[in-house]
Amino acid sequence: MEMIDPRALPLVRSRAVDLHRAGKTDEAYRAYTAYLAQVPGDAGIWSNLGALFRTTHRYTAALRAQEKAMALDPAATGVRTNYANILSDLGRYDASLAVRRALLADDPGNLTQKAMIGRCLRGLGDYDAAAAWLARAHADHPDDSEIEIQLSFALLGAGRYDPGFHHYRARWKSDEMKPRDLPFPQWAGEDLRGKTVLVMPEQGFGDAVIFARLIPKLKALGPHVKLLVDKPLFRLFQTVDGVDQVVPTLIEAGTYDYWVNLMDIALLGLTSRADIPPPTRLHIPADARARAARIVEPYGDKVRVGLVWTGSVTYKGNAFRSFSHTDFLPLTEVLGVQLFSLYKGPMHAAYVADGTSAFLLDAGSSEADFADTAATMQEMDLIITSDTATAHVAGSLGVPVWTVLHWDAFWLYTHHGDTTPWYPSMRLYRQRAALNWDAVMAEVKADLTAFVQKVAQT
Repeated sequence: MEMIDPRALPLVRSRAVDLHRAGKTDEAYRAYTAYLAQVPGDAGIWSNLGALFRTTHRYTAALRAQEKAMALDPAATGVRTNYANILSDLGRYDASLAVRRALLADDPGNLTQKAMIGRCLRGLGDYDAAAAWLARAHADHPDDSEIEIQLSFALLGAGRYDPGFHHYRARWKSDEMKPRDLPFPQWAGEDLRGKTVLVMPEQGFGDAVIFARLIPKLKALGPHVKLLVDKPLFRLFQTVDGVDQVVPTLIEAGTYDYWVNLMDIALLGLTSRADIPPPTRLHIPADARARAARIVEPYGDKVRVGLVWTGSVTYKGNAFRSFSHTDFLPLTEVLGVQLFSLYKGPMHAAYVADGTSAFLLDAGSSEADFADTAATMQEMDLIITSDTATAHVAGSLGVPVWTVLHWDAFWLYTHHGDTTPWYPSMRLYRQRAALNWDAVMAEVKADLTAFVQKVAQT
């Protein structure tokens, strides 16, 4: 290891921070490491290094770095904030809460800590406590979008859908969502009889599949309804109830009087879990069915299981909700089963490179769109998937689907139980600790063994 002239250490420290801020990750790692080798007592730089690890999804290393920083300077605000963040990431919400409450006591006007205390309470599954805390914070700070979004998730998790979706409109005030800029007005409750309304998509494919079931509520008000969908969903959505025309672009949508966000249709009577409509009808074209039949034809004597291990890698929470394709390999030991990969995306190369595709047959990479995915699902006896859009497609089709959830699941699944009223054919499997999939996968394997035996007896 090359030693740095002690007189140059302040410059090396400053340069490391600048590299970090500039997003030059590899260079920042090297600079932080070189500096800390000679100045191991700098709590701020240990904390910065932990934050860099967190940014690059190296969560265990991030925790170690933050623990070093806390041991060196447990009173520093920045150190405590970064420590609370990684504790939250790893599901250690009780510990994170203690740190955040102390930070808020020192700075009672800190809106981030107010929002994140509510987030921690929700992460613990205590929706009522989270909602109560966040409601007070929202009353004090009505213009803070993060507090209101966290309030919406707490209410939605509690099944209080009407106020939950009302507050979720704050998503358009956050930094993560770009407000709509359309040349015609957003519907605000006007009489829709004889009007044309364009339903706008939400953040992801999964959201579209989940909430398309709400469109008949809008149609009942008398408009001509057009639904804008991304190309991968276009064929699949041709039979969505309540929709008069599905369009892939705004240009092809033609003329209309109003637009409305898909999830905002929930405000038309979705007040509790008792009001959840059945999943939407999906369209599977004949060519998609023929393709799927060709894929499974050699395996008619097997129990066919479709698998998906990861969702969109651009989704900021994907590192926690998804797992590796190799986590499915123990399922190959279940006799009488043929496993099929339904995955299509950037993680496909790794699945092929290590030979996993010899055991999990590739049925996904040649798919044209979700209609092809749906057709293949209908040829399966069972779908096992992480929390991705495929879970919602399978649930909408009524195909038996086991959804493997990370420890802090999406509000639709709540934090407890193995079923959801949103999808009668779905069973939920829950991770016990962040980043550790072994226990839940062992449970899946045992249940798959029993599933195969049951199929064999019918």
